[in-house]
This record gives sequence, structure tokens and C-alpha cells, in this order.
Amino acid sequence: MDSSLALSSATFIYALASVFYIGSFTFKKQVLAKLGFIVLIIGFLDNTIGIILRWIESYQIGYGHAPFANMYESLVFFSWTVAILYIFVELKYKESIIGVFATPLVFLAIAYASLSPDINSKISPLIPALKSNWLIAHVITCFLGYAGFAVAFGFSLMYFVKPQNPDATSIFAKLPSWELIDELTYQMVVFGFLFLTIGIITGAVWANSAWGTYWSWDPKETWSLITWFVYAIFMHLRMMKGWHGKQLAWVSIIGFLAVMFTYFGVNYVLSGLHSYA
Repeated sequence: MDSSLALSSATFIYALASVFYIGSFTFKKQVLAKLGFIVLIIGFLDNTIGIILRWIESYQIGYGHAPFANMYESLVFFSWTVAILYIFVELKYKESIIGVFATPLVFLAIAYASLSPDINSKISPLIPALKSNWLIAHVITCFLGYAGFAVAFGFSLMYFVKPQNPDATSIFAKLPSWELIDELTYQMVVFGFLFLTIGIITGAVWANSAWGTYWSWDPKETWSLITWFVYAIFMHLRMMKGWHGKQLAWVSIIGFLAVMFTYFGVNYVLSGLHSYA
């Protein structure tokens, strides 16, 4: 097996997991959610194998770097981080219904990497300035932060579909309590904020070693800082102002839109040192 086969199969396995979770939610069959969780773990393991194989293949080709060098590899790793974070959440809280909002994010990330004609999946060399161990620390921490924000975004959507009337018969009435949704959203934002902060710091140190400056106001640096401030405002409103519910959910959604522009918009709309080839 090579990395391409492993990651392609992981795409379809994640799709199947999403189908099981959505089926469980739609038809109120808990057995489908259990199957979805098992399939999700299989997809995660397949995803892990694919990343490891691609790393090995990079050394076999002679490039020798972690598989974080282009948009394809970053999307594959993003799906991996969201998957592992959601698996942890379900194991801890036993609320499988949340998978309806989380697993599609996992699938869409890796599906876009695998199926989009605009993304080159070829293993490519790093430019000399990027050949550093800081690459691993910076990318891993940033994407763990993105994963936290992605899961928080999924939780935030629940505020807008869960009926206010506790006696409602809608399929969305089975979503977790308002208190749990609020707490999960907050915890995921704190998780994401911590790792994004570390990612920005490691990126600054890496930039100084590569280019002699900690901060150059590169478009992605600027948008990372904007994203950081949005989630800092989220935490301030939650802890100091006591905001909850839909008000705070909107801040989480705005924050994730900032994450998406930091990730995709900078690459496709703006140009800079962080733009993927």
C-alpha cells in the first residue's frame, strides 16, 4: 500500500462514517451511530497510515520532510486533527449525535484534497528557508488550533437548529442540552486558542531563524492575528461578560470564517510567504 491508496480509501471511509451518523440522527437508530463511530476510527487509522507512508515516501524520493508542504498535505492533516479531536469528545461525553455536525467536516476536508482538480497531490521539495524542525511544531500546533475551532463551529450550529421548546418533536430536539452545547463550544475554543497561540509563537521563532525577523505582516500572519483576536473576544465575552447561547455562537461562527480565510483565502486571494505552491 502507498500513501495515495491509504488516503483515498480514508476519504470514502470518512464519507461512510458521515452517512452512518446522519442516518442515526434522521432515523433515530443508535446502532447506526455506533457503526459510524467504529467506521470513523477505521478512517482515522487509515488517515494516520497514509500520513506516515507519505512521510516515508518523501525520504525515499530524497526530499526528506514532514508531509505538510502543500495544500493537499495540509488538508489531509487537517482532517486527521478534526477526527482525533472529535473521537476524544465522543469518548468523553458519550453524545454520538454530535457526530452529525463533526464528521462531515472531516470528510469534506480530505475529499477536497483528494478529489479537487485544483490541488496537486504530488510530493514536492521544500525551499531551503523552510527546511527546519520548526515546520513540524508550527504546523501541528496551528492545525490543532484549527481543529478545535472547526469542532466549535459544528457545536455552534446546534444553537440554530435545536428547538427552543423542550417538548418539540423535531428530529433536532434530541440534540444535547443547551448547557452541554455551550460548554463544549467554549472548551473547543479554549483548546483551539491555546494551540493557535503556540502556533503563532513557533511561527515567529521559525521566521526569525529563516528570514531574520519575527513578524513581517505577511497576509497569513496578519489574518492569523485577526483570527486570534476574534477568539480572544469570544473568551472575553464568555468569561467577563457572561455571554452564552446564540450571541456567543455567532462569534464562534465569525471566528471560523476567519480561520477559513486564513487557511484558504490567503492562498487563493492574497500572495505571500505562506501561500502554498
